[in-house]
Amino acid sequence: MPPENAYVLVLYYSRSGQTADMASQIGRGIARVNGIEARIRTVPPVSPDTDSSLPAVPDHGAPYASKDDLAHCAGLAIGSPTRFGNMAAPLKHFLDGTGDLWLSGALTNKPAGAFTSTGSLHGGQETTLLTMMMPLLHHGMVLCGVPYAEPALNETTSGGTPYGPSHWAGTGEQLPLSDHEKSVCQSFGERLGTLALKLR
Repeated sequence: MPPENAYVLVLYYSRSGQTADMASQIGRGIARVNGIEARIRTVPPVSPDTDSSLPAVPDHGAPYASKDDLAHCAGLAIGSPTRFGNMAAPLKHFLDGTGDLWLSGALTNKPAGAFTSTGSLHGGQETTLLTMMMPLLHHGMVLCGVPYAEPALNETTSGGTPYGPSHWAGTGEQLPLSDHEKSVCQSFGERLGTLALKLR
């Protein structure tokens, strides 16, 4: 049975913690919107073996997402580090298992968008965001980006794109989210939450 409270699902995979930090900032933006909440969930890493190799509940961080979390959301934000200009395999693996939701149209007309983190400044932020949007379009979702009305988008010297929030993590010591990147994440979350209520 669907939950009574409307929520935006912030679904991500994170290996070094930067994408998880972005998910938290997006959640803060969603929390600015009265009448909707953020539900932050992650996906487990994939393994080459065929046996269950992880506990059902992670040791730390956000809980693992269930298909019900996705089916009943009012909006969706998906996040991943870049992998050769595309999303990481664990998030793709989760989305590949949502064919039944596609057949039923469970996500049709719900707003959705993407966010990413890269090691190098030109390491595929925009291609990752664009390719992450393909499953969202197949599900019939309404894409949400970041308009240039958000001042941080014009001022950032690291991450942040109109296609969705992004973060430059660096290839050595991991860089924390900049103030501009946080602003873009929060603006994106607020916009997604507002659209989710309007389209609900």
